Amino acid sequence: MKNRKILVWFRNDLRLHDNEMLVEAIAKSDTILPVYFFDPRYFESTRFNTVKTGALTAQFLIESVLALRATFQKMGGDILLIHGRPEDHIKELVEQFDIAEVYHHREVGPEETVISGHVEDLLWTLKINLRHFIGHTLYNKEDLPFPIKDIPDVFVQFKKKTERDAIVKSCFLSPEYISFVENEDWGTAPSLNELGFSVDETRVSGKYAVGGEDAGLKHLELLLASGSDIYQKANTKTTVDKPGFSSRLSAWLTFGCLSPRKVYWEVKKAESEFGGNPNFNQILLGLLWRDYFRFMFKKHGIAFFQEDDLESAIAEATAVLNPALEKWKVGLTGNSIVDKYMHDLNATGFIPHAGRLLVATYLVHVLKVHWVCGAAYFEEKMIDYAAASNWGNWASVAGVGKDSKSKNGFDLNKQIKILDDAIPDSTSLV
Repeated sequence: MKNRKILVWFRNDLRLHDNEMLVEAIAKSDTILPVYFFDPRYFESTRFNTVKTGALTAQFLIESVLALRATFQKMGGDILLIHGRPEDHIKELVEQFDIAEVYHHREVGPEETVISGHVEDLLWTLKINLRHFIGHTLYNKEDLPFPIKDIPDVFVQFKKKTERDAIVKSCFLSPEYISFVENEDWGTAPSLNELGFSVDETRVSGKYAVGGEDAGLKHLELLLASGSDIYQKANTKTTVDKPGFSSRLSAWLTFGCLSPRKVYWEVKKAESEFGGNPNFNQILLGLLWRDYFRFMFKKHGIAFFQEDDLESAIAEATAVLNPALEKWKVGLTGNSIVDKYMHDLNATGFIPHAGRLLVATYLVHVLKVHWVCGAAYFEEKMIDYAAASNWGNWASVAGVGKDSKSKNGFDLNKQIKILDDAIPDSTSLV
């Protein structure tokens, strides 16, 4: 086809490095049309008295999209920014730009999967193919030592077999040249106010990270410098005065500003230079947990949650306002460690994994609030919210996940002991 054009639909893959979808689109086309949709569904209220995306997360997203735009502009092109649902605009774009094919990354969350289905059905009526790519995991599904249907439900078994029998592929190189479709109006990114946030919510200043590929790569570089000594010193104590380490890579991984494989190979490079250390091991373990939850959702879907009549439980949990839940949200439980972590979450959009386990344990096993209420609040507040990891971890805490007995990811007795040892004094935190 003369002047073959491919529409590249960006979602949670806002980078140039290790982006097979982008590399393939460039190779198979004469010109590409990069597009990002600010889908209003991701900024709506939920039945849990939350919004799907909080202001801190929305700001990180906007920064990440605009960082990608700046990169494309340096290469003589741009990315089309549309405030609307993909299925409402894709037909017009295909016809306007004479698109031959549409590329995108497949997601595993139920809502994201439904959106892909709507777009695919619409494109089918136009005889246009929607080509799916997988770029969010350390291991591609075809590289695993078992088919999706046979992936072990127990994380320890998944980890052992995968590390023994699978390989991590090399990263795709960042393209040095891209030929873009000619276009006069590339659109503008919406403001927080235009996304529905109030004036107070738009004054975001406490977030822990800046969005974008360059920011993520810089953070990774500093993290691994000198054997991670810089960040080891900065993370030597948690709020319970115990040794701890947090890579804080998760937000860039969530939005695809960093590739899991990029992180993996940079860690391996650092190991060869400085030798191994527990912090490096923790980073690699975190990548495996991300893969595990994504593949669990791919394998089981909503059946991952082993809870009888889950829908009825959710309806009951959201029928009335729960004072205990509301105090937990704002850090007024009376437990000093829980309240400190919740204040940190609300102010910055981030708390380390140990903190997440602690506040989840308190909500579910002490306050006796249904776990989905906590998971929904994390969906709003966590800048690094990823559907599979968030809901999978909460299910594990509640004991309704497929690997609820695994002690590698969650030890209930240990978390309860830490909570019991904390001094309950919330007055200094108000």
